[in-house]
Amino acid sequence: MKRNPMPHRPWMLSAVALALLAWNPAHADEPAAASDPDKAAKEEGVKLDSIVITGTATLGSKMKQSVSVSSLDTEEIAHSGASSAADVLRNIPGIHAEASGGEGNANITVRGVPISAGGSRYVQFQEDGLPVLLFGDIAFGTADEFTRVDFMLDRVEALRGGSASTMASNSPGGLINFISKTGKTRGGDAAVTLDLDHRGERLDFDFGTPLGNGLSMQVGGFQRSGDGARAANMQTENGGQLRANLTQSFDEGFVRLSLKHLDDRTPSYMPVPVQVQGGTVHTLPGIDPRTAYFLSPNLPTDTTLDRNGNTVTSNTSDGLHTVTNAVGVEAQLKLAGDWLISEKFRRADNSGRFIALYPQDNGNNGTTPFDAALFNTSIDDLNNQFNDLRASKQFALDGAGKVTLTAGLFTGTQDVGLTWYWNTYRIQSVGTGAQVYNAAGQTSTQPVNNAFGTFGGCCVRTFDVQYNQFAPYLNLGYANGPWTLDASVRDDDQRATGWYESGNAATQAGWDPATRKIVDYKVSHTSYSVGANYELSHDLALFARASDGVAFSADRLLYGNPLDGSVPVAVNEVKQVEGGSKWRSGPLSTFLTLFEAHTDESNYDLTRQQFSANSYKAYGAELEASVALGPWHLSAGGTLTHSRITASASTPAIVGNTPQRLASFIYQLSPRYDAGNWEAGATIVGTTSSPGDDANTTTMPGYTVVNAFFTYHANDKLDLSLNVNNLFNTIGYTEFDNVGNGTATAARSINGRTAKLMARYSF
Repeated sequence: MKRNPMPHRPWMLSAVALALLAWNPAHADEPAAASDPDKAAKEEGVKLDSIVITGTATLGSKMKQSVSVSSLDTEEIAHSGASSAADVLRNIPGIHAEASGGEGNANITVRGVPISAGGSRYVQFQEDGLPVLLFGDIAFGTADEFTRVDFMLDRVEALRGGSASTMASNSPGGLINFISKTGKTRGGDAAVTLDLDHRGERLDFDFGTPLGNGLSMQVGGFQRSGDGARAANMQTENGGQLRANLTQSFDEGFVRLSLKHLDDRTPSYMPVPVQVQGGTVHTLPGIDPRTAYFLSPNLPTDTTLDRNGNTVTSNTSDGLHTVTNAVGVEAQLKLAGDWLISEKFRRADNSGRFIALYPQDNGNNGTTPFDAALFNTSIDDLNNQFNDLRASKQFALDGAGKVTLTAGLFTGTQDVGLTWYWNTYRIQSVGTGAQVYNAAGQTSTQPVNNAFGTFGGCCVRTFDVQYNQFAPYLNLGYANGPWTLDASVRDDDQRATGWYESGNAATQAGWDPATRKIVDYKVSHTSYSVGANYELSHDLALFARASDGVAFSADRLLYGNPLDGSVPVAVNEVKQVEGGSKWRSGPLSTFLTLFEAHTDESNYDLTRQQFSANSYKAYGAELEASVALGPWHLSAGGTLTHSRITASASTPAIVGNTPQRLASFIYQLSPRYDAGNWEAGATIVGTTSSPGDDANTTTMPGYTVVNAFFTYHANDKLDLSLNVNNLFNTIGYTEFDNVGNGTATAARSINGRTAKLMARYSF
């Protein structure tokens, strides 16, 4: 991919920041907009009175909805020290987020639903109510790679289970909705952030304002450059994002135009060689999994083939390079007869490249260099176009409550086109300035095997498939006094067309037309969700729900069985029941959910080259709570999960075991002290031990990570903040794998301690 570098210019960041700080808008002294009607709801920690818009057919507060949903506003996200979109989710009960790979390619699931494929197979990422990608588990093209947290973000809503099965496609586990600001109130922010551990700067800004006559606008984004969270001896962060929206409101609704441009390069952190002693993962001498990063100036470029058979040279420092250009239109209109029409449309062109080193062995337990596959994958085409049209109307029942009918149609097209070409390099077993060797042990920049020798030649492949989704849905809601009931159904129909092809193993010089396979099949599934909520009082409510949903697979089907429609295509189904309570008393508020989930899925592990077809059962409880006592604030959450493999057509010996990487207890604590002109606090995330594999032969130890912050309010406009992630420099393994001959091992840890200093000016 052609490189278009953004130079390292701290002076440019500082100059732009100073200009923004010095700018005094002509109307800065105008009265502030009317107070936010949801202010009380925002101040109450669990926000039980806040209106839920994610995964529901009708507007209603958490107290009245029969779903488990959490909300995080921008202040809570800033305090958490989250470094990526997936990292934000670690602060939400019920969500298992392995946010250890950098800015993207995180593994995410909920409530004991398995992580047997990378990415977020059962959880859909949304921006303003539409999918980022139709599939969450595209190998090397996951939804979080194309999602960035910036000052344009208003809040995150995270729905677990529930009506996510019927209100969106490929989301039976849940919906994560990143909701943007829309210029309702005048104001903005500008901030400069400096990395204190390694070279790095970031400039953030946003500004929104009403423009008069019902017109409002919002614009924001960021630019950054630097070395990333681990010492790399080269620039690995380079890029930014710009977003904007323009809204015209009128008496009967609104119309909104949204734009997004993302062009960002960030490092990807892979598992590193480790050893297993007594069934538990341990470090190897000289390799620190918190800081190890084996791409360096000693391996500056990599030569591969593109989808047309041309030779391409990539810069390894690009790491994860994602590019998005998107335009969206949203409209809401009330028609005659009180019908409410809602329309959402977005077109996004997505592309990029994924480069990261993955160990194929562990260097004879760290005493010699190890072989590593350079995951060089070209993201040729992840373009998509989505449209969600719905109509709803309320009907009064003559004193017996009201019925709300909602009918909708989701249509979408998702392109999935990638090219894999993974050369093997021999890497010195050190974490900084890693050296490359040839087979004779001499320094080199050439691979010891070209891609045809990596993992048995599995990964010289290119494919281009288009998935068309057609999904009508219907929701019927009933409200009467303390009762709120709803039932919904969704029919997902998908058509896949395209092809996939392997490299020419005989000549090792290009693609082999004889290996091309046609993709032309259809899959469908009817999902349902039924829920009830009962308010015993203004401060106490009970709810229950049963749901069935599906996640279709995309590129992970491009192995083995024909995909030309001649044989059935497997789908991944999740059935759930849940129930719980919402309660508050004075400064305390709680949200408790009990759950049970049954999952049937098929999968392919590309590094092991193994198919699997398993069933799983999980049950447990999740709790979200908050209390405020004067200047002290505490938010807390915890998820207890008992999960087991209940059937396996491919590996019967694992039946009865705990699924890999699923801990029995995950918890979050966020204490904060507000002294008026300063505040300090921490976000504490912990997990018990978890099995490293489905065979349960290896254990990843439990860990607790502490992110701390201190903010000084210099005046009513300027804040100075210090954030320290992983304050106690904890090793926290999130992923384990047997590689090479099955006896060598690798594991991925969270990053070690990092610190950032931010100056933020509000205007």
